[in-house]
Amino acid sequence: MADEVNPGDLDITDELIAERRAEKPGQTPNDMTPWQRPITAAIDVINLWAGRLICVLMIPLIVAIVFEVFSRNMFAILSQNGMSETAIAWGFGPTLWVYDVSRMLGGVLFMAAAGYALMRGVHIRADFLYRNWSLKTQATVDATLYMAFYIPAMLFFTWVSGEYFLKAFLTGERASDSTWAPLLWPARLAMPVGAFLLLLQGFPELFRALHQMGKDRERIFLRIFPVYLVALAIITLGVFFPDLVPVGDYWEAVFGSGPGIEKPTIGLIMLAVMLFAIFVGFPISFTLIFLGFVFGTWGANFKLATFLMTLQTNSVMLSDQLVAVPLFIFMGIVMEQAGLMERLFQAVQMMMSRTRGALFIAVLFVSTIFAAATGIVGASVTILGIMAARTMNKSGYNVKLAAGTITAGGTLGILIPPSIMLIVMGPVLEVPVTDLFRAAIIPGVMLAGLYLLYALGRCWLDPSMGPILPPDEQPETSRFYILEVILVMASLIFLIWLITKGITDGFGFLLGAIIVPVLWIGVMYAVYTWLDRARPGGFYFSPLWYEFFMGLVPPTVLIAFALGSILAGWATPAEASACGAFGAVLLSMLYRKFTIPGLYDALIKSLEITVLIMFLVAASNFFGAVFSNLGTPKMLTELLLSLDMSPILVLILIMALIFLLGWPLEWVPIVLIIVPILIPTVTSLDLGFESQNDLLVWFAILVAVNLQTAWLSPPVALSAYFLKGVVPEWDLRDIYLGMMQFMVIQVIGLILIFIFPGIALWLPKLVGG
Repeated sequence: MADEVNPGDLDITDELIAERRAEKPGQTPNDMTPWQRPITAAIDVINLWAGRLICVLMIPLIVAIVFEVFSRNMFAILSQNGMSETAIAWGFGPTLWVYDVSRMLGGVLFMAAAGYALMRGVHIRADFLYRNWSLKTQATVDATLYMAFYIPAMLFFTWVSGEYFLKAFLTGERASDSTWAPLLWPARLAMPVGAFLLLLQGFPELFRALHQMGKDRERIFLRIFPVYLVALAIITLGVFFPDLVPVGDYWEAVFGSGPGIEKPTIGLIMLAVMLFAIFVGFPISFTLIFLGFVFGTWGANFKLATFLMTLQTNSVMLSDQLVAVPLFIFMGIVMEQAGLMERLFQAVQMMMSRTRGALFIAVLFVSTIFAAATGIVGASVTILGIMAARTMNKSGYNVKLAAGTITAGGTLGILIPPSIMLIVMGPVLEVPVTDLFRAAIIPGVMLAGLYLLYALGRCWLDPSMGPILPPDEQPETSRFYILEVILVMASLIFLIWLITKGITDGFGFLLGAIIVPVLWIGVMYAVYTWLDRARPGGFYFSPLWYEFFMGLVPPTVLIAFALGSILAGWATPAEASACGAFGAVLLSMLYRKFTIPGLYDALIKSLEITVLIMFLVAASNFFGAVFSNLGTPKMLTELLLSLDMSPILVLILIMALIFLLGWPLEWVPIVLIIVPILIPTVTSLDLGFESQNDLLVWFAILVAVNLQTAWLSPPVALSAYFLKGVVPEWDLRDIYLGMMQFMVIQVIGLILIFIFPGIALWLPKLVGG
């Protein structure tokens, strides 16, 4: 039953992690081939400790960025109040070192821990076909691809990145895009170290696959293995020392110079092989790296392929925008651990207990708030299912509508800022992440509103779908409950207004943006306490309002300051994410949920998701650079534009393609691989926008809403499986039918944004105005 599920036993940190390894690091089956066991255990333990040590780097990363924000804003505040000399004397002001240190730490986080992530089984694979095979078939395919794709790619990656690091070390190369201009070799060291740890971890993965395929098949592979190692060594020496081992000359003598295929056509072959390879089920990142080397060498030369690989990986490692990814993830996980979501849900449920569909309101209200704290769909759907399903069953709620509400509400995190997907999409489209955040707010709220209208409309037409809670479950309130609701809502709206005014205009005195909202909170608490004691005329505020306040206001204030600082231009996404992460830790302390083991757990989970996303960003950027160099995107754009179709029809076809790909694929490969291929076509369409930035921002929101829709589309929609896992008594067919209702609403929302671009562009134009 749903009430027997322990949330602590569920690994719901991220929806993308489909194959997280169950056994402990270093643990090997007793019947594994004897010589493979110590090798597997030793390499596992090496990468385990690498991950344990690297995840701790997130703490100095947060501290450094928070220090920069505090120092810079204190200098500004003191200077505005005629105390600039005092600010200088106290050492306040913008720093020279935080920008470089923060982006370097962010790069080290994902690169050096890539081997740990593989050991934990968190590198993403498209298992649409893979999951249907027998374990022996899966193992055979894995072993074949590890030997054919993974080990050669990681060997080349290690060698080339080692040369890249060595050059920076020997020449004393410094960063040219910052005032501090630090040495680059300390950060670049993470590239060969991470690649080498990945190469090492490939052998335990290969040995596990050999064990799983059975002894008969394993013997065949082990006979081939020595020959494979010799051939790999010869090829590697031939690639890096062609004068010593002229493999290329031998290849040309035997097979000729090649078929003479044009570069754009090579790119099409590359794209087809990529789609085939990822659908087979091998981890996508490593497939992209291998194909980038192979087709980059075929279409140009190996030297260009290695240059593009090191350049793109280094670019991702030093990206100041992508630093926000691990920090927003950490913020969401810490807030989830603090139990804020459960407390808020119970309060809203009680507050609306006299209303039909009260639990639908509670689910959608809480999911919208939680979406602004974290973009982790798996966590949202699962927690909502645990909290709401039992009460919904007990109260006689319609299962299909209940399942649809939970799954749809849980997917809002993909769209509502600080969406990790939008942070990743910004550099891909080359538009400011702040513009994407501003553009996503109204569509996100609109979709939540459409969900709510639909759920409550169904309850109005058929009250049995969401009956009023039984009297014994309704809270005790005063005789003036409506007045209670009006006063509380008005007080909270005024608090939000004070926070907004403080962020945008301030209140004309030192730290006014913080002091005034805090004073108003004090006034609200004082009035609540006095009325509870005096009860004039029998009026008082029910205890449920205290729970509502404690569940809603602290996380909302934290989110408002984090997002508000981005939208108002006070802070970059990286700075806002660090302050949000720091604030989440403080909240967990105030709620007495903070523990050192809990902090470490949040750090290690954040590291795993960060590696999953960021390593795929680097791999796909390398793949995309090779693909673009071949000229295929230009050819495809010219082909599409030559067709007798209107720009609107072309864009509809693009949206249909993304929707269909959203069934078997997650958002990460679609955003990082498919969207870059489509950008030249989109920017070539004459759709009447004032600027290309407006066009790309609108296109980004369409893609985000489209992919959110794919989360609700059977048969692959993972939201259904998350919900089924915690509510086993709900039939999967009913969950699917409930999701499809909200998928239709989602499509309506997508059409509205398509027809009325102002839904997405009004706020960016207003704020950026």
